[in-house]
Amino acid sequence: MRPATARQGRGRALLTHPDPYGPGRRLPPGLPAVIRSLLAGRRWTSLRLRLLVVFALVALTAAVSASGIAYWLNREAVLTRVQEAALGDFRQEMQNRAAALPADPTPEELQRTAELMAGSSPGYSVLLVQEGKDNRQMYGAAGPDNFRLADVPKSLQNAVNDRQKTTAANDAEYHVYWQRTKPRGNPYLVGGTRIVGGGPTGYMYKSLAQERDDLNALGWSLTIATILALLGSALLAQAAARTVLKPVQRLGDAARRLGEGELDHRLDVSGTDELADLSHTFNKTAEALEKKVADMSAREEASRRFVADMSHELRTPLTALTAVAEVLEEEVEDLDPMIAPAVALVVSETRRLNILVENLMEVTRFDAGTAKLVLDDVNVADQVTACIDARAWLDAVELDAARDIMARLDPRRLDVILANLIGNALKHGGSPVRVSVTVEDDWLVIAVQDNGPGIPEEVLPHVFDRFYKASASRPKSDGSGLGLSIAVENAHIHGGDITAANVPGAGALFTLRLPVDVGKAITGDVDA
Repeated sequence: MRPATARQGRGRALLTHPDPYGPGRRLPPGLPAVIRSLLAGRRWTSLRLRLLVVFALVALTAAVSASGIAYWLNREAVLTRVQEAALGDFRQEMQNRAAALPADPTPEELQRTAELMAGSSPGYSVLLVQEGKDNRQMYGAAGPDNFRLADVPKSLQNAVNDRQKTTAANDAEYHVYWQRTKPRGNPYLVGGTRIVGGGPTGYMYKSLAQERDDLNALGWSLTIATILALLGSALLAQAAARTVLKPVQRLGDAARRLGEGELDHRLDVSGTDELADLSHTFNKTAEALEKKVADMSAREEASRRFVADMSHELRTPLTALTAVAEVLEEEVEDLDPMIAPAVALVVSETRRLNILVENLMEVTRFDAGTAKLVLDDVNVADQVTACIDARAWLDAVELDAARDIMARLDPRRLDVILANLIGNALKHGGSPVRVSVTVEDDWLVIAVQDNGPGIPEEVLPHVFDRFYKASASRPKSDGSGLGLSIAVENAHIHGGDITAANVPGAGALFTLRLPVDVGKAITGDVDA
């Protein structure tokens, strides 16, 4: 009899139990979900956060890959070494001892042979199976584990007992097969072969608990190394972020201060890298912007001064022209009918010029910031009535206002606002003009609604612009184009505003909103 030739590579196809060793010890499965829940719904507006995350992901990927490869290589090396040593010794013992048994050994001989094989083995148990003449199986078992035939997987038993045909490529009828199992949670290596010519069948049973513990220790070490690498990458990313983002932060602060009006602010430039070039560019841009703003401010100041001086210089001759126009208006009935229309035109244009000069002077006060409020306690209904009565609009205006509404504001400027809004409604919208006065919380709301076709949608954004006076649906205005802009400036100086809108089928609607007590809403006003 001679032992079978070992063919270890075939045993991998017989694995029916899960491999007791995985590719590596993983992080807790809930950790990625926790990270996702922390990051879900957050906008990554911080470059520092994104840099940290990128560094962490790169470090984690590299560390996990390196740890997984190292674990897999070490695992294969350890298991292969133990497996080859055990199977090689088992094959040699089968050749030396099991093959020397008689054709019909006694149970004692079988047991003695098993003990000799287990005694010289590197820590594995041996099970010898021999079928007697009466077709009864005899067993010989020895070793550190209580090894029985039931512990051998059926697939391995079938492979060991499978008699193969001998060919040029296969010179043995039986071969050595092996399989890893995990009974009762403990990993074992099971191998088996059969003696050619009717000898006993032998099985070896080796515990892999020590190798499992060693690999677990290696897995923990690699996990700790991965965590340390992740922490190190976070520290490195923090240092890199501080080095790279600090100049960016200074640049952002400088840009913000520049936007707040500190046009003389500059950055300290050091180094020759891209951030230094960016700082140089920022300083040049800030310098050019400061110069341009200074030039524009100078031109604007010169323009305001010119308008103010021109308006002031026009007042003296305009006063004389107004006096002459009033005299001519009184004598127009006695003048020649050919001259009367010219006199009427001079009178109307003189008054129009007078209004234009007054409006220009008011605009220059707003632009120069010299316009002041003179606050007083005003009965709003009486103030609106006085404005309408002074301009003889009582028949064309419908007033809806309670008599007990009191507000603290500048009555002269309120009169200017109302005169412009109501006059504009009568001129462009048509009567009757409805004026309503209400109080909403701490706000005085005055609504002026005309009975015209409304304001075209393309005109609405420009109704409060200076000198804007053109509309396809309204006749050309003979005003200065400053009335509504002066009205909105007067509203702003009160801390309020004016809005314009269209009411479907009911004309244009201008809404004035002012604080009921302007003195509380605005600080620094002059109270007479």
